[in-house]
Amino acid sequence: MKILKDILYKVNIEAVIGSTELSIEKIEFDSRKISLNDVFVAIRGTQSNGHDFIDKALDFGASVVVCDTFPSKIVNGVTYVQVKDTNTALAYMAANYYDNPSKNLKLVGITGTNGKTTTASLLFQLFQNAGYKVGLLSTVKIWVHDISYPATHTTPDSLTINYYLNEMCKAGVEFCFMEVSSHGIHQKRTEALTFAGGVFTNLSHDHLDYHASFAEYRDVKKSFFDFLPSSAFALTNSDDKNGAIMLQNTKAKKCTYALKTYADYKAIVLENQFSGLLLKINENEVWVKLIGSFNAYNLLAIYGTAIELGLDPLEVLRLLSELESVSGRFQYTVSANKIIAVVDYAHTPDALENVLETINTIRTKNEQVITVVGCGGNRDAAKRPLMAHIASKLSDKVILTSDNPRWEDPETILREMEKGVEPQNYRKVLTVVDRKQAIKAACQLASSNDIILIAGKGHENYQEIQGVKHHFDDMEVVKELFNLYNA
Repeated sequence: MKILKDILYKVNIEAVIGSTELSIEKIEFDSRKISLNDVFVAIRGTQSNGHDFIDKALDFGASVVVCDTFPSKIVNGVTYVQVKDTNTALAYMAANYYDNPSKNLKLVGITGTNGKTTTASLLFQLFQNAGYKVGLLSTVKIWVHDISYPATHTTPDSLTINYYLNEMCKAGVEFCFMEVSSHGIHQKRTEALTFAGGVFTNLSHDHLDYHASFAEYRDVKKSFFDFLPSSAFALTNSDDKNGAIMLQNTKAKKCTYALKTYADYKAIVLENQFSGLLLKINENEVWVKLIGSFNAYNLLAIYGTAIELGLDPLEVLRLLSELESVSGRFQYTVSANKIIAVVDYAHTPDALENVLETINTIRTKNEQVITVVGCGGNRDAAKRPLMAHIASKLSDKVILTSDNPRWEDPETILREMEKGVEPQNYRKVLTVVDRKQAIKAACQLASSNDIILIAGKGHENYQEIQGVKHHFDDMEVVKELFNLYNA
């Protein structure tokens, strides 16, 4: 058991009713998980307000309530702690409860619009291959050395983060790589963590359903670097116009990587094929199994991070050559008559453009590029016409279809996407609401050596419709169709 006053260390407290000398069992922000002698932290979320569930938490046995406003009814024997911001309070309480595990790890946060998962996951792979015990907090999976757990968010809540960091410490993990989303930063989930480094990948149109403007989205990302300690490093993509902005106020050691401009870590793409990339990194050549200039940026970020963490540069090059691609990130399969199907998570305009430009660079120009793409429901609607515009501009044929419609009508989403198709590209575009039927249509339209891009869902193995997640895996579906047609 923990003493309440100890887990309130560094929490900005405005008022207290009751004693802070209590022994408490655990911390929760979901009233349904409360049991006897727990602390309930009332969080104001996007969907609900935890302050509305204080009575329920007390009914389940909570002995402490942390809130930003005292409830109208104060119950005798319960301790109430008023704070300015319960998200920030939760972050510090979670870290204190688990004895600040991030201080005992070399924790590196990766943020940006695209490339977070690939960069974090491949860093995990590289350091494992180098013989270290490593942890990973990512969109795809959570790893504690050699044990994996399912992931539910790009950046988990503060309690989950600190729980897994603590498990990593107990397992002897030395390095941990963590995706840091704008939601996670804005909701203070990364507060109270001690980072050894931060990496910025790039910034493009995304999450404007959540952030009021692109400037706010950018500034939230920047705030992650603003609070890095002087003992950390800040590694940024200097080819991105926002890269320098990330470094403006950081106390951390400033480092850069780039393909086009001067940087501490510089690469040139010498060859780009479906079998991989030949890169020249800081005057040394290396062949890697990943594809596309967007992956050249990811590999540079990985190279720079590994060196900043103390690995030998030549050893890092060897380790880069061994890396395998991440699930759902430019993952491809080839049919019996040589149709190539690429599955990629590209769900932003910038990511889709990068993938299609890579395909168009690699192909010999005789093959068709057939793109299957949709947009998620209840998310940033402004990018829908942009996604269709890019797909129709850079593909020979396009099939617009459902992604995760969630609570929206998929036909409404598709009509909004269609607005982005320019008149000269109308003939290229089909609309098929059912995603499996859309992939089937692409397979039927394709001939030998054609390239099918199935974009937007990547590693996801479900489709969310009206609040229900149905099993759906793009790679699984296209392989099944290839076998069915013996294509």
